[in-house]
Amino acid sequence: MIDQNSKSQSRLEMSVEKRPVQQESLVINLLFNLVLPTIILKALSNEDYLGIKLAVITALAFPLIYGLRDLIKRKVFNFFSALGFISVLLTGGLTLLELDAIYYAIKEASIPGLFGLATLLSLKTPTPLVRTLLLNENLVDLELIHSALARNERKEEFESLLFNGSWILAGGFFLSACLNYILAIALLTAEPGTVLFNEQLGNMIFLSFPVIMLPVTLVLMGNLYYLLNGISRITELPLEEVFKLKDEQSTEPKS
Repeated sequence: MIDQNSKSQSRLEMSVEKRPVQQESLVINLLFNLVLPTIILKALSNEDYLGIKLAVITALAFPLIYGLRDLIKRKVFNFFSALGFISVLLTGGLTLLELDAIYYAIKEASIPGLFGLATLLSLKTPTPLVRTLLLNENLVDLELIHSALARNERKEEFESLLFNGSWILAGGFFLSACLNYILAIALLTAEPGTVLFNEQLGNMIFLSFPVIMLPVTLVLMGNLYYLLNGISRITELPLEEVFKLKDEQSTEPKS
């Protein structure tokens, strides 16, 4: 009886461990990170409402709170969420100090630029950044891939594939840096510490998604497609076996 209880308990624990992490809501993400900050900066910066500095603090509090809540709730460190968190803090600091637009442009370009450099430098390490971001164990069956590479004796081709993928990933970050810089210079033309500057800052936050995120996302998706098809070719495994989707579906508890 005790053995049966312990076995059922262990099965329950295994099912809980294999339960997929709750996916992030795109609507709530956009609401907290784009829509609400934009509305506050454009509509409530006037002294009749929140005022210039309080509007900035209130607007940027939403993405900060969302980032912390997401980390606590999902218990998963998200690389891009951390990037956005740091960016929001720096934006708030620059705005409250009423610095010129060139500092925003440098800040906007420096963060993705540094990650682009980090991607290339990581090629000198045992774990290139492209593995962490695009070929992590939650997405692909790494054990199956490495066993197939060893069987086919094509590990060198795999390393060459990762090298090319790293350059593509770095190119996506550098593209983001250029677009960030251009967007900040083009939009932030008013005097810092004014209502108009807050409104322009709101426009920059809102336009950052279609102008910056969409092109960069297309680059990252293209890179993922390139890597997965290359892995499928050199391992001689079909894509459905490379992905972990089949395993996850089979381990879901039946109702």
